[in-house]
Amino acid sequence: MLTHDQALSLLQVAREESTKLGVPMSFAVMDSAGHLLALIRMDGAPWISTDVAQGKAWTAAAYGAPSAAQKAKMEPMPNFATAVTAMTHGRFTPQTGAVPVYSDGELVGALGGSGGTGQQDEDVCAAAVEASGYSVS
Repeated sequence: MLTHDQALSLLQVAREESTKLGVPMSFAVMDSAGHLLALIRMDGAPWISTDVAQGKAWTAAAYGAPSAAQKAKMEPMPNFATAVTAMTHGRFTPQTGAVPVYSDGELVGALGGSGGTGQQDEDVCAAAVEASGYSVS
C-alpha cells in the first residue's frame, strides 16, 4: 500500500514533470481501493481538473490499468459507460490521463492528472511513476 508520504512524493515528481512540459495540471493519488491519498492543483490549472484527475485515478486503480484502456473499451458503449459512471457515483472516468502504480508487481494505487490533453496527462503521470521507482504494469 502507498503511504501518505509516498503519495506526496508522487505528486511532487508529477508537478516537476508538468512544469517541464509547461502545462499546469492537477494530480490525484488513490490507493488500490480507490481512496484518495493526496491531491494537488498547480497554479493555473483548470478549476475542474481536480475532480477529473480524481476520476481518472479512481478508474486506473479500479482496473489496475491506464484509464485510457477503459476509454477505448467504452467508446463503442456510451450508454454502458454512463451507467457505470452513475453506479459508481461519478467516480468512473474512462478518459486518458491516469496510470496504475505497481510496486514489486503489486497494485498499490494510481496517479491521475488533468489540465493538459489526455495524452499529456497520462505521459506526465507515467513519467512520475517511473521516476519514483514504481511501474505502471
